Formats: sequence, C-alpha cells, structure tokens
Amino acid sequence: MQFKEETVKKTYIHKGKILNLRKDDIVLPNGEPAVREVIEHSGGSAILCERDGKILLVKQFRYPYKEEIWEIPAGKLNAGETPEQTALRELEEEGGVKADKVIKLFDVYPSPAYTDEIIRIYRAEGITETKVHLDEDEFLTGEWFDKKEVKKMIDKGIIKDAKTIIAVLSILEK
Repeated sequence: MQFKEETVKKTYIHKGKILNLRKDDIVLPNGEPAVREVIEHSGGSAILCERDGKILLVKQFRYPYKEEIWEIPAGKLNAGETPEQTALRELEEEGGVKADKVIKLFDVYPSPAYTDEIIRIYRAEGITETKVHLDEDEFLTGEWFDKKEVKKMIDKGIIKDAKTIIAVLSILEK
C-alpha cells in the first residue's frame, strides 16, 4: 500500500512575515477525504561552533515557551540567501565568530506533522573571533561551554532545543 496523500485544495488562513498557515483538503491513501493544517516556513540554518573543546551556545528568550533557551546559533533563511550563507551570518551576528567554511551535518524536520520547515545543521571550521551584531529586535547572550558541560546540560533538561541536542549529540557520539 502506498501512503501518499493527494492535495485537493489549499486555503490560506494567514500569510505572515515568518510563516503562512493553510488548511488543505486532501484525499487519504484509502480514498477518504481529510483535512491537514500546514505551517509553511522558509526554513533555517543552525551552526555548531567548537573551539578548544568548547561549544558556543546562545541564550535567548523564546516567546512561545515563555522562557530563556540555550541553543546553537540559528536563524531563518532570508530571501535569496543559501542555507550556508544563513549559517555563516547567524554565527557572526549571534556569536561574534566568523568561519572560513561550513560543513553540512544533516537536515532536521522539526515537526513533520504540521510544518514543512527544514533546519539545515552545519559545523563551523576555521573560526576567528569578530564582534556580535544582533538584529534590533534580538536580545541574547553567547557563552562557550565545555563539551562535557553541554552534555550535562542536555541530560539535566537545561538544553531543550531539539536542533541543539541533535547537533551536539552527533559530535559527542563520534
């Protein structure tokens, strides 16, 4: 049996700056009708930056959770920007670090049940310190943590961000 669902009609409920919300009428693999709610998102990039056995994390308030979250530098793709450019831009903006190059680790589908967002995870190579320059509506702080400390932060539930957990564990397991 094939599990593909066919789209019959797309209805946009909201078109915003960061995301669009639509309601799709679909046909299930068994021929029955159903509805899917989909959040369209341009996607983003995140970058794991390591120096002298330490990992760069940034802490910022995340409104939907009403708490400060530790995570690797990340941001949404801007129009006309490649995922690699996004990763490099976010590393410098949020972390005050430039990288000579980035190595793609993998893609992450953060919530495949309701969004088409893809987060591309990179690793920074050839880094040099520069200066943090945040967007005017961005408030965060960066800090370097020993890899063992970051693992403890994950184990204790201090780090809850999925992309960060996945990226960090991928390098610790090697």
